[in-house]
Amino acid sequence: MQKLLQGLQHYQTTVFGSQRELFERLSEGQTPEVLFITCSDSRINPNLLTQTEPGELFILRNAGNLVPPYGALQGGEAATIEFAVAGLGVKDIIVCGHSHCGAMKGLLAPPAQTDFPALSQWLHHAESTRRIVRDKYAHLGDAALLNVATQENVLMQMENLRTHPVVASGLSQGTIKLHGWVYKIETGEVFGYDPQICQFKLLTEQRAALSLPERPFVALEI
Repeated sequence: MQKLLQGLQHYQTTVFGSQRELFERLSEGQTPEVLFITCSDSRINPNLLTQTEPGELFILRNAGNLVPPYGALQGGEAATIEFAVAGLGVKDIIVCGHSHCGAMKGLLAPPAQTDFPALSQWLHHAESTRRIVRDKYAHLGDAALLNVATQENVLMQMENLRTHPVVASGLSQGTIKLHGWVYKIETGEVFGYDPQICQFKLLTEQRAALSLPERPFVALEI
């Protein structure tokens, strides 16, 4: 806590003062163009990763960057997605997974339900990912399976996004686009799903907008 308090003091005395005009403007409202859905993992910092300022990303975080299908859970995810699209008018939605994801490890090797009952229930929203990995990639070793699960999970959550009415409507009108990313913590690289080749590709090599993936997809080592 001491480190946090020192950081807060530095923010208030140094950082805020240098950006006072920005925060005064933000106090009047927000106009983010991107809904960024990612994991709660402490190693992920969406604004640092994308070099964006406060007010530019509307961020939804949870264990495993999961998007429950519409109606499956009356929780914060559906409300956040609905407000981002219908209320704020975001133009892009990014689902960003990451390497070494604890939620994906838990999906592949479930923890004792008695120890983590809430987490076990939450991971049911990634059941499609688990079955795809089990049935399609059973020949892979543990590290490769985790890599595959991370990629497949991003694609499955993009499909779940499409079940949300505001997203389905935006896609049909061409007012929003869906993007699938995987962030590799140890290298700083970000891979984006390219529907033209049905693979994740280093984003710095891509210029075209990414859209909802079409099957088939075969995960590669990234």
